[in-house]
Amino acid sequence: MENKKYYISTAIAYTSGKPHIGNTYEIVLADAIARFKRLQGYDVYLQTGTDEHGEKIELKAKEAGITPQEFVDNVAEEIKNIWDIMNTSYDKFVRTTDEHHEKVVQNIFKYMYDKGDIYKGEYKGLYCTPCESFWTESQLVDGKCPDCGREVQEKEEEAYFFKLSKYQKPLEDYIESHPDFIQPVARKNEMINNFIKPGLQDLCVSRTSFSWGIPVLFDPKHVVYVWLDALTNYITNIGYDINNATEEFNYKWPADLHLIGKDIIRFHTIYWPCFLMSLNLPLPHKVFGHPWLIMADGKMSKSKGNIVYADDLVKEFGVDAVRYYFLHEIPFAADGFFSRELLIEKINSDLVNILGNLVNRTISMNYKYFDGIIQELTPYEEVDNNLIENVKNLFTVVPEKMDELRVGETIEEIFNVLRKCNKYIDDTAPWILAKDETKKARLGSVLHILLESIRICAVYLQAFLPETAEKILKQLNTETKTMESTLSFGEVLKPGDKLGEPIHLFERIENK
Repeated sequence: MENKKYYISTAIAYTSGKPHIGNTYEIVLADAIARFKRLQGYDVYLQTGTDEHGEKIELKAKEAGITPQEFVDNVAEEIKNIWDIMNTSYDKFVRTTDEHHEKVVQNIFKYMYDKGDIYKGEYKGLYCTPCESFWTESQLVDGKCPDCGREVQEKEEEAYFFKLSKYQKPLEDYIESHPDFIQPVARKNEMINNFIKPGLQDLCVSRTSFSWGIPVLFDPKHVVYVWLDALTNYITNIGYDINNATEEFNYKWPADLHLIGKDIIRFHTIYWPCFLMSLNLPLPHKVFGHPWLIMADGKMSKSKGNIVYADDLVKEFGVDAVRYYFLHEIPFAADGFFSRELLIEKINSDLVNILGNLVNRTISMNYKYFDGIIQELTPYEEVDNNLIENVKNLFTVVPEKMDELRVGETIEEIFNVLRKCNKYIDDTAPWILAKDETKKARLGSVLHILLESIRICAVYLQAFLPETAEKILKQLNTETKTMESTLSFGEVLKPGDKLGEPIHLFERIENK
């Protein structure tokens, strides 16, 4: 297969504080998709990073008695550190305070102004500082910000506006002719019915009431307002500049997937496409607004004292256990719940019982009966063919599910096969075969079939549980990890080769 590019991005994390598990879920999800695409032979570029300007940061830095730059440097470092702890394979970690990004944003603003898509006016509106959003009276919920539920203040200032209204019709036409552009469908309907159909209002794109932002080139008392600065990171960091796009940009753009939280889907499916149309650039192929990870007792908040951080969980349970929970337990389109009890239950039931025990039992039996030497395959029996068919079927079903971004369901398909492997052990009863010298060849073949089934599952698990998959493949003593290798059952592990030593992949956890 020729090397096809695949550009996937996460939203850039806002540098107002340490990211909790809800924020961390997104990078783990993006990483699983990116790793799987690499497994399929794509030339993947995964971009993540931090959004570092705005009034909220200026205020927080003031409270902390440091400069805004020092404040964002500290938080960006903390975010990057958590992304690394989660073993995510991003190709670039971008920051909106990078000099190159700031310069290109200034050029974009000026280009849009010269084109007549940005004009100067007066802004009067109800403003939510934490969300950095203006709202009309009718958009408020019980007189408060519809996104976060906090109080809003009335603000009035001179500002520049982007002519969102000019692009209403082209945007509607685009969404209609590209049915997969906004996923899942419920989010698409929400955007069309609640925001686009009622009519797009022109968008405030500069502010004068604070200074922590990118100055407007031709009017420096204005700073570029959050969304024009933040959203353009997807192009400024891959070599875009006005009238001067690099080869890298032409190769990577448009993005194949913007992966974002459902709370910012409006900005990515309305503002961003209109900005791109203004720049005469193609639109991304897909924007997926993923659900939230919420606590069993509701949304995470400091006031509730229920904030959980991924690095703390990793210290206690290990990185792949946490990744497994994030990726398997959060549905495609509905919010997922987190509780410590559920995490422990999943580790014990799925990772210890289904996966860990299977690998350990199989390799240990091969050592017990054959000194760890892989045996010849004998002609298959019906019970063998049933298992092999299920194993080989993963080659079709896993890519189908992943193409639809149904990551949790993909993992479930793999674990269903692992369950069938455990049942196969019960059905073939190797310990009984071992008692009969005439059944020795059959015993060797049964164990070989199990080892090969485990290898194929481990190949797919590389996308989701990379450390665990690596440990399994090491115990199988094989370097063959490609997706193509899963098509030829029984041809990779060679009779006469010796397995690595069996180790426990996961330890059972007693829930105190």
